[in-house]
Amino acid sequence: MFSKRSIRRRFLLQLIVASAALVLLFSSFLYLFIQQSIYDEKQAELISTAQNIYTSNSLITARQNASDLLSGLNIELVTLHKDENLLEFYEVSHPDKTTSLILIYPFDFEHSTYLKVSRDITPTKHLLQKILRSIFLINAFGFIVIILYAIAFSKMLISPVSALTRRLANMNEHLLRPIQVENLPEEFEPLGETLNRLMARIQNFVKYQKELFIGAAHELKTPLAVIKLKNQVTLIKKRSPEEYIEALRITNQSVDEMNKIVANILNIGRQEGAQLEMPVEADIIQILKKWEGDFALLAHSENKTLVTHFEPESFQAVLQITLLNQIIQNFLQNAMKFTPDGRTIHFQSHLDNTDIVIEVIDEGCGIDDTIDLFAPFKRQGNKSGVGLGLFLAKSAAEAIGAHISITNRTDGVDGTIARLILPSKLYCLLPQR
Repeated sequence: MFSKRSIRRRFLLQLIVASAALVLLFSSFLYLFIQQSIYDEKQAELISTAQNIYTSNSLITARQNASDLLSGLNIELVTLHKDENLLEFYEVSHPDKTTSLILIYPFDFEHSTYLKVSRDITPTKHLLQKILRSIFLINAFGFIVIILYAIAFSKMLISPVSALTRRLANMNEHLLRPIQVENLPEEFEPLGETLNRLMARIQNFVKYQKELFIGAAHELKTPLAVIKLKNQVTLIKKRSPEEYIEALRITNQSVDEMNKIVANILNIGRQEGAQLEMPVEADIIQILKKWEGDFALLAHSENKTLVTHFEPESFQAVLQITLLNQIIQNFLQNAMKFTPDGRTIHFQSHLDNTDIVIEVIDEGCGIDDTIDLFAPFKRQGNKSGVGLGLFLAKSAAEAIGAHISITNRTDGVDGTIARLILPSKLYCLLPQR
């Protein structure tokens, strides 16, 4: 009915063992309690009889005073050599399968005389056996009810998971519909929301992959057409060596453009491999300071100013460092590319509640809000480039669970704000020593 890896199978096996042990212990304790209660009552009767005899100092007088109490008793006066004046109870089984409960009660300690009072408890033993069978029968029935309820309960618990499984099994990359979280039990809402986010990422990935292939084909087709056309024109008639050199130079430029496209497509493959890297703990602020050192020299060489301000002093995170470096490098490269000479680039970080926000603010031409800059082969302005940098940065941010955005400045200065937010649910701020 269930495989060895089935959660229901393990749950039911554990429940059967636990329930069987509970039934056994409960039945045993209940039987022992009932047995002890009955034996205590019988022993109290024997003690009362012995005290009556001891008080009357005569068996005949005691029988006259408590004839009902003495009925069914066997009373003897015996001599025993005992060192202590103590009561003694014990049970004796006879060959005729009867059982007696015997009390040894001190009568005359100076003469070592004791009363031996015995009562036939065979009916009581039979009653206890019936009680024991009844207890186990009732508990066995309860055990079966518990198991049946557990089977139904476990089926009810996994029914939402089974429904999700069937729903996901009928989906493919062309038919991804979000799960109606409001129809799920409250305990499964986080799972449904996680699956919806995963499907949204898959949809974006499929969308971007399609755009990537279409864009790559388009971008490669144009330089190939230019190369072919130039070669055809060159072959029509003989030309001077200088003209052949110029034709080859143009051809090489087209080849270089295609190489850039191929290199960026390879970077996408490397990024997907980086997403499978084992996350490691790193200090985000130290990583930012490393990029500060690299781009400060580059900015100085291009007559630009890089201003940095990092808060807090330390922020520990567990993530793929390669992907984080790819995002920061793209932000800084774009800022350097679009910021005119003599202008300033701000590279900074700060805390937003418990999230850390990393920003690169340039003084470039700004962006067109109507264009999806994160789509592949989308370019802004008249600068050279293939248009895959922000696409790669977006994919890297999604892989590490961060949020990325590009917006225009609102402080009256032309330029853009490239922002990366690392959420607190994935990262933690460590106390400073």
